[in-house]
Amino acid sequence: MTTIRTYIGKSIVSNIIPRDDSTPTVRALLSSLPFEARVHRWGDEIYFETPFHSDLEPDARAEMSIAEVAFWPEGDALAIFFGPTPVSRESEPRAYSPCNIVGRIDAAPEALRSAAEGMPVRLTAST
Repeated sequence: MTTIRTYIGKSIVSNIIPRDDSTPTVRALLSSLPFEARVHRWGDEIYFETPFHSDLEPDARAEMSIAEVAFWPEGDALAIFFGPTPVSRESEPRAYSPCNIVGRIDAAPEALRSAAEGMPVRLTAST
């Protein structure tokens, strides 16, 4: 299976492990690689624009888990969750609105806390 190598700034590196069922969003993400963007922060979530669009999928949701990666159709953005966001009810991560689940990162999510607004992010395919 293809994983997605993710480089943020000069020091944050992780892999996104896509979900096994190859949804339309996962296929669109993999076919768009490689691409570059800039980090945006929203609480303990980083997100960045993607060069593709995918519609909301039947299993989309706003409640997330730590280290989960999701696609936000309203903003054509990929989001990585590592803690509470401004709309969280307690300490759980929560997206602004329903997102398509893409997969999980394999690195310690705490490393994402050092990702600052505007940092470059680069995604490439890795096998």
